[in-house]
Amino acid sequence: MSVIVQKYGGTSVGDPSRILNVARRVVATQEAGHKVVVVVSAMSGVTDNLIKLAREVCGDLPPPEREMDMLLATGEQTTIALTAMAIQSLGHQAVSLTGAQAGIVTDGVHTKAKIRDITPARVHQFLDAGNIVVVAGFQGETDDGQTTTLGRGGSDLTAIAIAAAIKADLCQIFTDVEGVFTCDPRVVKTARKMNELSYDEMLEMASSGSKVMQSRSVEFAKKFGVPFEVRSSFNNNPGTIVKEETMSMEQVVIRGVSIERNQAKVTIFQVADTPGIASRVFKAIADAGIAVDMIVQNVSLQGTTDISFTLNKDELPKAQKVLEPLAEGLGKGITAQDGIAKLSVVGIGMRSHSGVAAKVFEALSQGNINIQMISTSEIKIAVVLEETRVAEAANLVHEAFGLSAV
Repeated sequence: MSVIVQKYGGTSVGDPSRILNVARRVVATQEAGHKVVVVVSAMSGVTDNLIKLAREVCGDLPPPEREMDMLLATGEQTTIALTAMAIQSLGHQAVSLTGAQAGIVTDGVHTKAKIRDITPARVHQFLDAGNIVVVAGFQGETDDGQTTTLGRGGSDLTAIAIAAAIKADLCQIFTDVEGVFTCDPRVVKTARKMNELSYDEMLEMASSGSKVMQSRSVEFAKKFGVPFEVRSSFNNNPGTIVKEETMSMEQVVIRGVSIERNQAKVTIFQVADTPGIASRVFKAIADAGIAVDMIVQNVSLQGTTDISFTLNKDELPKAQKVLEPLAEGLGKGITAQDGIAKLSVVGIGMRSHSGVAAKVFEALSQGNINIQMISTSEIKIAVVLEETRVAEAANLVHEAFGLSAV
């Protein structure tokens, strides 16, 4: 008997009728002869409301991260209980488990914990007894019993990790979209759904702003070789399969275009062009727990250079607080700019095809769109530009590479 892990996001379990819809899907999967583990997120809007409550209680002070984890974990625990009840109301056995009860052990970094180990003995026990096992996504527990959460989108990671631990035959990520598209259909109306993607392409798209999957979950899937399917919970249409790359995938030069808004850029001017300077800057950033994206250092001029990097706009105040004392001893000043966005063009086929960068730049120049920063890898070209122009830019590049639906 095969084992299937299914994950349902917040929109899919957004109200009682949708939870019942999920229950019917899960029951149908079990009746088709499979053992089923279901991973669910908090109901749509619940996590945001919990965060709002915490901020109202704490006033000007930041909510303590340990208590935030205790609070946010209740969102998924509500959903697992309701989902198990719905399955039971349809005449099938079901049991709900928190992340800790499912054997998910994490490190001690509150609000952004990483999974260290999974001991799914209890999951196997309930599956063997004929139960549909409903697991709370987004959460785990440290060795000393502290509740932790895995960061936004952590339910995807829970599903992939559970699938790897129990050696599931299939992992399905059910969401409110029909799969992974060549670009966000809300931005590019002619975007089309892709039938398959490689882990590397999906990882680049996830880390470049595609909201379909959390990038950490794709990394985990690649590391442990867990193929998964992204599909809609509102119909039965096939979705997008994400797996190891194949020869046929390389025939497609560009797979998709991703955009990421809410970015900011920090520049430190006239930094001494000597060894160790960049290390001091980015060690301070790392010690503050700030994730940096693109980094550009200008060509040295008269012994000094400028260092620029991008980060999420929400992290900008923290970065400024960390860097301002440093900047006085390193360079001639620091500037911060928000209102920018990142556009990325992704495809494993560009490894063996020339002219991709030229076509991206040509498309943007036709729209008179200025590029502020450029970053490249084997399978991605990313540019930073004004946030107000990013939708226009995405349409121009999407069209230039012929990605639109036929």
